[in-house]
Amino acid sequence: MDRIRVSLIEYTRGGEELVAGAARLTLSRKPVEALFSMGKGEVEEWIRELIRRGHGSPLEHSSYTFLVEGCSRVCSHQLVRHRLASYSQQSMRYSEGYLRDAALKASQQLGLACPERPGRGPEARVAYECYSRALAGAAEAAGRGEEWAVEAARLAFVFPPGIPSLEAYAASLLRSASEYYSLLARGARREDARYLIPSAVRTRIVATMNARELLESFLPLRMCVRAQWEIRRVAWLLWRELARVHPAIFKYAGPRCVYMENRARGSPAPLEDYLEGRAEFTIPYCPEQVPRKAIPACLRAARDTAELRAGARAGIPRSQSH
Repeated sequence: MDRIRVSLIEYTRGGEELVAGAARLTLSRKPVEALFSMGKGEVEEWIRELIRRGHGSPLEHSSYTFLVEGCSRVCSHQLVRHRLASYSQQSMRYSEGYLRDAALKASQQLGLACPERPGRGPEARVAYECYSRALAGAAEAAGRGEEWAVEAARLAFVFPPGIPSLEAYAASLLRSASEYYSLLARGARREDARYLIPSAVRTRIVATMNARELLESFLPLRMCVRAQWEIRRVAWLLWRELARVHPAIFKYAGPRCVYMENRARGSPAPLEDYLEGRAEFTIPYCPEQVPRKAIPACLRAARDTAELRAGARAGIPRSQSH
């Protein structure tokens, strides 16, 4: 079961009108009141034109804050490489909530009665020892192929789709988590014990980006089928949220093939038109050197693997991290 969630928690409410008005201001001497007084059709026309011409600065006036929950630290490390953004991430020094969820599920299954919260002082060390024993027991159960133990590992860690043995993978992760709590039980500081935690551990992160960064950098790179699968999933989930609140801006967003095509043609086309075959690609190759005839299938593969659609083949073409 997938546990990655993307939520748009705040955004510039009048972002479309603000972007269109800022674009209009660059070409007009009209009073401010007139510049920002436009109907929906005119707003869409100005936005479409600035996207076609690559006039990106007006897009910077609309910003978006989103929460990504349940992704791995592998994914969050890729996310924070986008520098024109602000981030706040759950600290592994002060919170190990996902790991404790796994420990408590294991405790329940094994009848160990570990406390829901570790408490402080000597009480905490007793709790950590209990968590460690529960996770060690779950690791053994996962190695035997017991489904509950694999599900306990899923609470704390992300499972890549190409793992050949889920049971062995789960057992390895659970053993690491057990060792982490064992160190805490022996008095190690969290900032030191966390070195044992695999990068697959789940985390939460809040990010704020403006529309230009999203349209020109993050979404083109991360929606592409060549992006690593997890951040690709985050990007497509985010795009759905953005297109819902500001369709005039984000209906034109997409992987780099869409971004490049919309700059090359007379009028940009929405991503959905490319996906459904209503708009054809004219560029000879995408930036990843996929030829024109293969771009539509590649684009649909990016969507299908990111949205976990039935029958999707994650390896078309071979995935590689940007």
